[in-house]
Amino acid sequence: MASHKPRRRRKEDTADTLNRDVVRSNPGKSNSSPQYPLESFLWPAKKSVSQWVTLPLILMVVGLFRWATGFWGYSGFNVPPMHGDLEAQRHWMEITTHLPTSQWYFYDLPYWGLDYPPLTAYHSWLLGKIGSIINSRWFALETSRGYEDQLLKVYMRATVLVSEYLVYIPAAIILNRKLGRMRSVSTWESLVALAAILMQPATILIDHAHFQYNTVMLGFTLASISSMMAGRALWGCVFFVAGLCYKQMALYYAPAMFAYLVGICMVPKPNVGRFLGIAFVTVISFAICFAPLLLGAMYDQYRNIPVSTAQGTPSPNLLTSLPFTLNEKAWYFPPILQLAQSIHRIFPFARGLFEDKVANMWCAIHTFHKLHSYPIGQMQRISTVITLVSIWPSTMIISLFPYRELLPWAMASTAWGFFLCSFQVHEKSVLLPLLPMTVLLGSERGLGTEMRAWIGWANMLGVWTLFPLLKRDELRMPYGVLTLLWAYLLGLPPTSLSLYFGRQSRKGELKVLTKMLHLAFYAAMIAWHVGEAFVPPPEDKPDLWVVLNVLIGFAGFGICFLWCSWQLILRSGLMEDYFGVRMRIEAANRKKKQ
Repeated sequence: MASHKPRRRRKEDTADTLNRDVVRSNPGKSNSSPQYPLESFLWPAKKSVSQWVTLPLILMVVGLFRWATGFWGYSGFNVPPMHGDLEAQRHWMEITTHLPTSQWYFYDLPYWGLDYPPLTAYHSWLLGKIGSIINSRWFALETSRGYEDQLLKVYMRATVLVSEYLVYIPAAIILNRKLGRMRSVSTWESLVALAAILMQPATILIDHAHFQYNTVMLGFTLASISSMMAGRALWGCVFFVAGLCYKQMALYYAPAMFAYLVGICMVPKPNVGRFLGIAFVTVISFAICFAPLLLGAMYDQYRNIPVSTAQGTPSPNLLTSLPFTLNEKAWYFPPILQLAQSIHRIFPFARGLFEDKVANMWCAIHTFHKLHSYPIGQMQRISTVITLVSIWPSTMIISLFPYRELLPWAMASTAWGFFLCSFQVHEKSVLLPLLPMTVLLGSERGLGTEMRAWIGWANMLGVWTLFPLLKRDELRMPYGVLTLLWAYLLGLPPTSLSLYFGRQSRKGELKVLTKMLHLAFYAAMIAWHVGEAFVPPPEDKPDLWVVLNVLIGFAGFGICFLWCSWQLILRSGLMEDYFGVRMRIEAANRKKKQ
């Protein structure tokens, strides 16, 4: 019988145990005071209120902000014929509930054809079935296109909120508690960090205003990180595969996750059993996710249902490029066709380097040197090589030093590398590198001056680059309210300069160059908003302000990438020997001079 290992008690939230960067100690007094408004709001809960009272209150407040954000418009509202992302999600519920699985990835591709992995399709099927019980007209095949009933909007908004509270919120809470326990962060500090993480403006605006289900994929990612940090690598693989099978954008994290898994199988010595277990669970997880789609195709063949609709849909490139021809009458052909078509739809290489103006390297270069003149295949290869080069240092470090606390840093670094350099990046993809950075607020000294300044600056810059997208959806007001509210709660510019000029800045954690850099970008963002609001662009440059947004955002995101990579190097201990040798050399030189 296994012995019971009692859970270690966490430190009490006293002035001695709380991070000195988080609370302000009053000289000559036994009490302390908060340093920024979010602390002030939660200050009464520091001693007298149980975390099991405070946590539900936090969840209710962040839920109210999410629901209130949904009162505004959404992507494509009253913009026929294609409308926008809400219509795309509604349309996927329509086709998954009315068509056999063999037709999901083939049906009317020009009109919001399904281009996400199977787990999104299953999620759409479930939500469509539930919605059809309420009102069958919402998801009637073909006749429901462009349907904009207010009750439908309420239902769609509710599905985002419920999905988030079932996946993302629990995963964020568990990971936040795990990060705190790893370094004995007090319970109260962890709750402050959790409130900051859940009030992240970019995630709320994209999912609950613009309309997406990104938090489902992000929630699976957080669950994977949490499992890895708890030493449950197999469960971490299951959750990460679920994230990949929900949205392919989770590939931004895949190199770091793969390198970490290789590291724990090789360091300090090779562990063949662990490697085989991880490989087996990963393959089985992918098989389970794709099984309903592939088995459904075989079943449809058995029922003599055509694989695709009679609209002349061509075969996917993966099949036409094979050096041999498959027998279309064979039993194995339908699942192979489904797998090839789903991969073809999930990875849209034929769409070009980028579709819209996004703050990454390619769009910035395109401003000065047009890239559309180059063959798509050539640009694919170039972007792939540059992306691999950008993520190589981080993946090597996390594989050589597979420490659990380094995983969020490695994932942030590789996600920034993908966002800046990879193929077919969307503005909304900035949520991926921001997520592992933001959850680090719950780590040791995560709410301290340096970490709060850098993570806050990255989030403010990230949501600012989303403004052109949100403006098209008439979402200026929720953008301004949520962004300024988050800045106010964490004591960030433009609502407060205390991090850079107040008592906190005098502690010396922020270097002068860091202060100048951050404040320069904050000033540029403010100046851009003023110019965009009051100065019309020239007739020959109608996208002037959007292009400036791209260029400033690209420069800032490049700095975020370098900072995350540098923090990963420092925290890995890779530079300890170097700095130790330098310190001994400098000490010897000082002795010689004496």
